[in-house]
Amino acid sequence: MSSQTLKGMTWSHPRGYDPMVACSLLWKEKTGVTIEWDKRSLQDFESFPVEELARAYDLIVIDHPHVGQITAERCLEPIDVAGREVERAALATGSVGQSYPSYSRQGRQWAFPIDAATQVQAWRPDALDAPAARWSEVLDLARQGRVLLPLRPPHCLMTFYTLAGNLGHPCGTDPVRDLIDVETGSEVFERMREIAALLDPACFEMDPIAVFERVAEAGSRFVCCPLIYGYVSYAIAGFRTYRLAFADIPVVGSGGPVGSALGGTGIAVSAFSKARDAAIDFAYWIASGDVQRGPYAAAGGQPGHAAAWEDRAVNEAAGNFYRDTRATLEGAWVRPRHDGYMGFQQVASDRINSGITSGHPAGQVVAELNRLFRESFPARVSGAAGGGA
Repeated sequence: MSSQTLKGMTWSHPRGYDPMVACSLLWKEKTGVTIEWDKRSLQDFESFPVEELARAYDLIVIDHPHVGQITAERCLEPIDVAGREVERAALATGSVGQSYPSYSRQGRQWAFPIDAATQVQAWRPDALDAPAARWSEVLDLARQGRVLLPLRPPHCLMTFYTLAGNLGHPCGTDPVRDLIDVETGSEVFERMREIAALLDPACFEMDPIAVFERVAEAGSRFVCCPLIYGYVSYAIAGFRTYRLAFADIPVVGSGGPVGSALGGTGIAVSAFSKARDAAIDFAYWIASGDVQRGPYAAAGGQPGHAAAWEDRAVNEAAGNFYRDTRATLEGAWVRPRHDGYMGFQQVASDRINSGITSGHPAGQVVAELNRLFRESFPARVSGAAGGGA
């Protein structure tokens, strides 16, 4: 057995931290390798430079839109190592929606999904008979003051993406086209403006965790979050005062619950680690179907492997969270991932919110989003070592 000690970085929520600690204790019993985990806020997780983390940690939990940046910076180690093709094939087969390929770029695999998520619907089964099936039902609840929607960047942009995708016009992901055509973009923006006018203005400062805490607290009047990244923790009885149920997104278009902006997390290995082989071994193990549906889920994780999503016991423990949102996951859309996207994600989110709060014309906002999207490509790609495609 090895006596190595590795350092890992994840994000600060029971769903992100607890399963990493629990599984690492099992890994130490199995291999003798110790893994010490630190955690950062959700906001940092969505925006903090991965290269800085890679210089301080052996293992890093990442979000797939960082993939273009990290391939340009060469700060992560590809984990598609020779001799483990059978294991990788099993992980790819077990992908929930596009979770596994979302961490692939330039012919290499940069992370394995350990947490699958997308924008879904959260609702209070103690207060509603059923989740909203259509967007019009959400607006009815919003007029009653019973809806919250996270609009803090980048979640306002994620809602923009999801509405566009559900209308059948998913946003662009490469420089050969605009982010979105003006007609569709204007419709999406006006829909966002309409519901924002019915919400507590505090939504502009709320991320999903803040929304869930408000909806699940004692005495809450809020009963529906129509587009929000699923958090299995809140579906578990006893986690908060009110247990939340989760469902497919309420539809705007005619194609069913499709087009939701994919989220989730993957386990990656630092290119600067002095224990890369040991870190890669752990990544393969924790992403495997048996671990995901076993100790990972039992510790409060939200697995990224279909073996867990289809497991009866895992679903029973979480109020059928996985079965009830699976269609939305399978129809989810993968965000742009080019080197330069992370900067765009921030400025585009800010532009959407300023457009809503300041009453700017929809066409003007969409034109500026398209300009910002175009500009996110050449400035970063031309100066990046190794080139981010």
